[in-house]
Amino acid sequence: MKSIIVRELKSFFGSPIGYLVIAIFLLLNGLFLWIFNGEYNILNSGFADLSPFFTIAPWILIFLIPAVTMRSFSDEKKQGTLELLLTKPLSIWQIVNGKFLGAMLLIVIAIIPTFIYVYVISSLGMPVGNIDMGSTIGSYFGLLFLIAAYCSIGIFTSTLSENQIVAFILSVFLCFVFYFAFDGLATYLPTAENFISSIGMDNHFKSMSRGVIDTRDVLYFISLTILFLSLTVFKLKSSKA
Repeated sequence: MKSIIVRELKSFFGSPIGYLVIAIFLLLNGLFLWIFNGEYNILNSGFADLSPFFTIAPWILIFLIPAVTMRSFSDEKKQGTLELLLTKPLSIWQIVNGKFLGAMLLIVIAIIPTFIYVYVISSLGMPVGNIDMGSTIGSYFGLLFLIAAYCSIGIFTSTLSENQIVAFILSVFLCFVFYFAFDGLATYLPTAENFISSIGMDNHFKSMSRGVIDTRDVLYFISLTILFLSLTVFKLKSSKA
């Protein structure tokens, strides 16, 4: 599995893809949080917290992660190397996990530079250091679980087509549905509002952003990630057969 992870990271950083993903993520966040006037501008909000970042990051990642994962298996299919990959002395689960962890590591690398935001906000607080670290740490944990869920969805959709654009569109659609659509649907069904919103990622991400790591939220993200990774393995096994 380690060889697959290294192979994925080499393919990301051996081409402009890895650098572009990191640059685009940081650039978009920087523009919305510090430059553009609007509801996401931290300097205009008057509060020493990173909630604007954790509000906008999931939306940027909805497009960025599918752009990273769309080639995971679709590219292998297109080039005819999928069969060769499946003959390696690795189980299908190890191959899938290697691809998944490779994509996830790239996004985590893009997240790491945002830690400087914590320092800047802490320095701007009145008094200095006046920042809710519990909420901030909880939000970062939530973002990590959200990235895992997005990556698993992206890896799965890359097995559905050898066309990378199709895989990208399907991944964006599914990520959007699981992050936002259930919350939107819940407003139209008030009798089942709590149940429907609990199916969506946004509800659990916001819960973790409060600074309390609830096992229900953790289990939700782990279950969703395992579900899509299992579907990926099933699809590859059916293709192999």
